[in-house]
Amino acid sequence: MAVTPTPTERQAVADLPGGQLRYLVRHSSRSRRLRITIDPRRGVVVSLPPPERRGWRRPERAIETFLAEREGWIRRHVARAEQARALIASRDGVGDGATLRFRGELHRIRIATGSGRRSTIAREGGDEGDALIVQVGRTDRRAPERILREWLVERAQSAIDREVERHASALRVTPSAVSLRDPRTRWGSASREGRLSFSWRLVLAPPEALETVVVHELAHLRVFGHGPRFWDVVASRRPDHQVWRRWLRAHSLELHAALATPG
Repeated sequence: MAVTPTPTERQAVADLPGGQLRYLVRHSSRSRRLRITIDPRRGVVVSLPPPERRGWRRPERAIETFLAEREGWIRRHVARAEQARALIASRDGVGDGATLRFRGELHRIRIATGSGRRSTIAREGGDEGDALIVQVGRTDRRAPERILREWLVERAQSAIDREVERHASALRVTPSAVSLRDPRTRWGSASREGRLSFSWRLVLAPPEALETVVVHELAHLRVFGHGPRFWDVVASRRPDHQVWRRWLRAHSLELHAALATPG
């Protein structure tokens, strides 16, 4: 997968026992150690502290050792990402007849010209499966995928607000703000000031997965870090949180690629 490095990145190739592995090196002032991620769009990314930090001027040997120790894990996840990418490509984008997940279930997208001025979207069930019917209004100049994206964002906001309200009181926390964004890989974040941020794409996942992420970030308002005490708080509200975290990892590429290029 060819990508254009950003100013803080560079492309590199490692000679590993299983063959060459292309990856991106990303320098970050927030990094304290080497870390590997499989980015849905950018492939294998190795994050590390900036070169001016002590001990990080020449990290090449440390990177190759790090990659070699984790080669099996890396190649399994790269293969899974490639399979998911091929599946996404086979779904015909976001045009009429394409498929898209909504609340975890695949829906067929149907696009038609509406009779009114405003565009509407309806969710319908049928013998051949569920569908999202996009009726494009006569005066609406937005592309159908943008109409659909904005509709999904509205439903994500409602679903997330509902879960925040339901679990915040039980966990005895009060968020100072809740916002929706579209990060490349993360599902949510929490600041020490109580600000919560979530990916609108959680509405594409099963409701249990969305709820798990909400509980996860609310739990950070009680316990920062991911130690045993934190996971006890999460499990007090979602005992099956590991099931839904695994689901999100397995479908990360699919969900982050959906409607990635709005009109």
